Amino acid sequence: MKRAVSALVAAAATAWACGGAAAEFRSIAENAAVLYDAPSVKAKKLYVVSHGYPVEIVVAVEGWSKVRDANGELTWIESRYLADKRTVLVKAPVAQVRESADEKAPIVFQAQQDVVLELIEVAGGWLRVRHRDGQAGYLRTAHAWGG
Repeated sequence: MKRAVSALVAAAATAWACGGAAAEFRSIAENAAVLYDAPSVKAKKLYVVSHGYPVEIVVAVEGWSKVRDANGELTWIESRYLADKRTVLVKAPVAQVRESADEKAPIVFQAQQDVVLELIEVAGGWLRVRHRDGQAGYLRTAHAWGG
């Protein structure tokens, strides 16, 4: 039995290390939040992110979360500044948001690089998103970060 448990733990660790674990994304809940180089308000302040900016949770520890941003940088943020609401950041210079999850579907709107969109759902290689002005549609997963 002990050997089976050890094998199961090893298999789970391997799956996680190989990307088997789904990434956990959150968004910034406040108008502005400070990112630090360590989990303490006395640590070095690195920069400020604005409301809605998506971050990937790497680890959460006692009121703090180590997060990865769209550029791959690892920083710390007070967990209370994170919302469960999911958003994505447009990474393509100009991304076309379509009426349906089809490359031939009509374009609803175009989003510029670094625009934050609300994530409604993930649909295969597409993300159903909504712009803050209310327009919604489907964006290619490859054109965004945070989904």
